[in-house]
Amino acid sequence: MKYLTTIGLEVHVQLRTRSKMFCACGTGFGAPPNTQVCPVCLGYPGAMPVMNEEAIRLTVMTGLALGCAIPAFSKFDRKSYFYPDMPKNYQISQYDCPLCDGGAVEFESGGQGRRVRMVRIHLEEDVAKNMHFPSFSGVDFNRAGVPLMEIVTQPDMGSPEEAMDFLLALKQTLSYLGVSDCNLEEGNVRCDVNCSVRPDGQEELGTKTEIKNLNTFKGVFHALRHELDRQVDVLESGGRVTQETRRWDADQGVTYSMRSKEDAHDYRYFPEPDLMPVELDAATVGEWRAAIPELPGARRARLTAEYGIPGYAAGVIAADRAVADYFEAAARASKNAKAVSNWVMTEMLRLLGERGMTIGNARVTPGALARLVSLVDSGVVSSTAAKDVFAAMFESGGDPDALVREKGLAQVSDASEIEAIVDRAMEENPKSVADFMQGKSAAAKFLVGQVMRLSRGKANPKLVNEILERKLGAE
Repeated sequence: MKYLTTIGLEVHVQLRTRSKMFCACGTGFGAPPNTQVCPVCLGYPGAMPVMNEEAIRLTVMTGLALGCAIPAFSKFDRKSYFYPDMPKNYQISQYDCPLCDGGAVEFESGGQGRRVRMVRIHLEEDVAKNMHFPSFSGVDFNRAGVPLMEIVTQPDMGSPEEAMDFLLALKQTLSYLGVSDCNLEEGNVRCDVNCSVRPDGQEELGTKTEIKNLNTFKGVFHALRHELDRQVDVLESGGRVTQETRRWDADQGVTYSMRSKEDAHDYRYFPEPDLMPVELDAATVGEWRAAIPELPGARRARLTAEYGIPGYAAGVIAADRAVADYFEAAARASKNAKAVSNWVMTEMLRLLGERGMTIGNARVTPGALARLVSLVDSGVVSSTAAKDVFAAMFESGGDPDALVREKGLAQVSDASEIEAIVDRAMEENPKSVADFMQGKSAAAKFLVGQVMRLSRGKANPKLVNEILERKLGAE
């Protein structure tokens, strides 16, 4: 039997603020446990929360970028539950009056345009981190109270691949907006996954399960693949899927049951009495809307139209705002934007990936890259030698013209000098010349290689081919 898949996500995003949501404690990652805490985030009796306005701004900007409606009135609520990571025994969150309603994320998946609708975006405080050791467990409250934006989607996704593509597109948008560091290793983005299966032709959705606290996109993908297969196996064996919360064990590659799935009434939501409602006027929202930068989709289209680079290249470059900024700076300084895009996508991104660096740390300036492209285009240096120049600039910076002189990499374009090298290559390889005369065209490529070897890679390849073709034709 064929089964249809339904997937919805709840994406939790730590916002880029200097202080926590309701107190002045810092939000920096990596501090010793329980050193960024105070009576508010430790839940001491009588401690009063004070709202972080910057977190409100970043959340609303996200909603505006994703096409959400921004209500003039929203409020915070208490979400009651008992767990070691929440010392107050309730979390300050939002329930029926969130900061952002609706909206959608548009992206490509499997070569097709997709649109995943959102239910809402709301703001809450993050919880502490439970730490488990061989003989004991502990709680680090440094994370408790960090502003956490929750993006809740409609169940519009139909495969693990589509969910992965959605998350990548969402992360790009969040990074462009600058609302979060989006560092998955530091837990800036975490996901809860709701999924179900149903027989093809059945209109009613199947019973859903929730997989909690997935902190990598690959984890989301693999957890979904396993859980969806598990649900199909349950149905195929005549069983019933139970509505429950499950956890993903990445080492074992399986999900396992944690508890029965809670409904909203289980949390006993009620308005937070220690915080005033959030009331936003049109002028403030308009000011925040005006601050939204060009987003990834629009930038991809513009890079293709303005610089004439292929759509694939534009997609790779626009995926990271800093990379796109770098490319545009280099392309404006160059007369060959396509060549610049090739250098960025191949050599630059390869070396950055190997070193674990970001383009902001690159020693190759946009102007230096543009000049290197010019040296190749004008025949001063070969494309092969240019890679050596680029590698040297990547290590230590510097001027490409000076590096070409220092390393003796200037391309030989003197026809008489190249002709002498061609003659020598033909004299040293008479069998290859004879093979070519007998119709073996590959022999010509071998001779070209010999010329480049004798010239130490400096001979102008175009002239080499022209002179060799003329001389072989005269044989």
